[in-house]
Amino acid sequence: MTIPSKAPRLVLASASPRRLDLLRQIGIVPDAVDPADLDETPLRDELPPQHALRLAAEKASCVAARHPDSWILAADTVVACGRRILPKAEREEEARRCLSLLSGRRHRVLGGIVLLIPGTEGHRRIDRLVRTDVTFKVLDRAETDAYIASGEWKGKAGGYAIQGRAGALVRWIGGSYSNVVGLSLHEVAGMLHGAGFPLPPPTSPEQ
Repeated sequence: MTIPSKAPRLVLASASPRRLDLLRQIGIVPDAVDPADLDETPLRDELPPQHALRLAAEKASCVAARHPDSWILAADTVVACGRRILPKAEREEEARRCLSLLSGRRHRVLGGIVLLIPGTEGHRRIDRLVRTDVTFKVLDRAETDAYIASGEWKGKAGGYAIQGRAGALVRWIGGSYSNVVGLSLHEVAGMLHGAGFPLPPPTSPEQ
């Protein structure tokens, strides 16, 4: 008698409701959501790409210790102007500084993604770094004030959420839109599929 293999268990190592919503958009529903509580302060002389991948790896490692037999998916999103890493704005003055810096300029959104695959000798790691270029229009005072009043900037990297009202402030985007929201769906689906995780079949359009 053949004993069926146990279905793999996927844990999302993130507290972001946006990442969970994005995964559900393509039919991936994690078995558990277990965020890691980490200090996300950049290290001395740490560049934005290194910062994004390091935090994603640390989140994954932290959560993997609590789920040794599960697949772990972790991510981090960094908004950068040149070598400068913009904060996740928590105060109005932070958000205003971010918007002032982004106004009329092109910046990068870097998404670090780490997938840990369980095995007999611990987890095997796959990682990706996704880059999206975004250009804001030149913002006048009224536009900045209106966006600040919306409150959408709170807790957002770079002080904005492209999936909300800030979408009207973006003049051009090059690369993955979902990466700017919080998770590149193309990369995640490719990583899971390539590693052998069973993905849901694409839905057929209604006849």
